[in-house]
Amino acid sequence: MIIHHGIEQLPNIKNAVVTSGTFDGVHLGHRQILKRLHQIAQQSNGESVVITFWPHPRLVLYPDDGDHLQLLNTFEEKVALLAQTGIDHLICIPFTKAFSQLSSEEFIQQILIDKIQTKKLVIGYDHKFGRNREGSFEYLKTNAAQYGFEVEEIPRQDIDDVGVSSTLIRNALSEGKVEISNQYLTYPYTLAGEVISGNKMGRTIGYPTANISVSDAHKLIPENGVYAINALIKGVSYQGMLNIGYRPTVNGSTKTIEANFFELDEDLYGQIVTIQFIKRIREEVKFTDMNGLKSQLTKDKILAIDILND
Repeated sequence: MIIHHGIEQLPNIKNAVVTSGTFDGVHLGHRQILKRLHQIAQQSNGESVVITFWPHPRLVLYPDDGDHLQLLNTFEEKVALLAQTGIDHLICIPFTKAFSQLSSEEFIQQILIDKIQTKKLVIGYDHKFGRNREGSFEYLKTNAAQYGFEVEEIPRQDIDDVGVSSTLIRNALSEGKVEISNQYLTYPYTLAGEVISGNKMGRTIGYPTANISVSDAHKLIPENGVYAINALIKGVSYQGMLNIGYRPTVNGSTKTIEANFFELDEDLYGQIVTIQFIKRIREEVKFTDMNGLKSQLTKDKILAIDILND
């Protein structure tokens, strides 16, 4: 996959078969569209093209709501997932106030026709584009002849049969239902961050933890609780368990993400760790003392190992 940042230096794309969207999660529903895009490109001896936008349009259109925006993917994660689908070109258009003011006609003429020379456009059944989401499949179909490219809409049934949306996945994660989210995503939900210094209390009871700081403010953090996880650290995979929450047993006042990695005992400060969520084991609980917490962690570890080795 060739990544193009902006549209100013695009090469000549052969028989461009194009779709566009934010593709947050690159989930099963998205993959229905991308699969069809790839099929058409092969049939027409062309190249598949995905247009996406960054920052997320809502951050530009509704900046006051930015603190509440939760995304399934960082931009880097989305790029990596799209690359796995086999598309030929990813065009990332910087989403600005000026860009948001393009009418559907201007978007079609300036980007789809002038810059990409689109031969066929593939869109989801409810896809809208242009200022105030004024462009639609019906609009494109009516004017396709004058644009010089074909338009195909993915039938509503094809998308509804999958029964997936980014909102549905976000809701599942917000309830700790990572098994459901993983099924819809087709991959384990991931969270990456830097290991920072913590209070080291886990070491005192035999369960040292890595305190993980997630730098992307809009990355969705699953519901509080204890999870069975896999982790990628310096290219090596480890099993473990992770707690999201306020550590009530030690009267914690700030939310933390702390992971205990099985078969690993080394200084990880400054390392980037990628967490894969497999299953939520339990909710966060306040124990009467550290011995009670240690006893529960022993049970959690046994259960996590069973889950991860199943």
